[in-house]
Amino acid sequence: MRFQYSIRGMALVALLCGLAVLASGTTRADEKSKTREVKVKDITMIVPKAWKQQPPANKLRLSQFLIPASKGDKETTELVVSSFGGGGGGLNANINRWVGQFQSKGRKVKISTGTSPQGEYVIVDVTGTYNKSIGPPFQRKTKAIPGARMLSVILAVEKKGNYFLKMTGPAKSVTEAADAFRKSFGADAKKEKELDLSK
Repeated sequence: MRFQYSIRGMALVALLCGLAVLASGTTRADEKSKTREVKVKDITMIVPKAWKQQPPANKLRLSQFLIPASKGDKETTELVVSSFGGGGGGLNANINRWVGQFQSKGRKVKISTGTSPQGEYVIVDVTGTYNKSIGPPFQRKTKAIPGARMLSVILAVEKKGNYFLKMTGPAKSVTEAADAFRKSFGADAKKEKELDLSK
């Protein structure tokens, strides 16, 4: 009888575990089925299948993705990957350029560092009114987009130089895609440390 009860107990535990998995949402296999591997020159990205890869809009881009908008957002969210060889202009120059793409009034900036399997990185998080580039870059025409957010990364790949990953769009859409953005190159927000450039 004890043996029968133990079997029933094990069956009950297995059933409860199965229900817990269903209740929690997706399994690892499910998560993997929703992503795909994309090779961008020297880096490998794991991106959601819902992110639509597009032909680069200009020669400065290695790859670009259109990210689904959150409910209510009308502006598109885009992820661009670039590499210019070497340092690509240096840390401060790139940070200042990204921050400068937002209007100073109401702008918030956070800069952090972290390590991914593909290399160390700096991530710049900017919110506010974004001066979105429209038309050919040489024309320098922009459109003011309030309530925007940008996540820009300088990923230092050993012996290969720096790669630049820049996601911009409405704050809501970018916030919802932020975890997937970090996972795309192996980053972990919990292990990042805030960087103070004033020191």
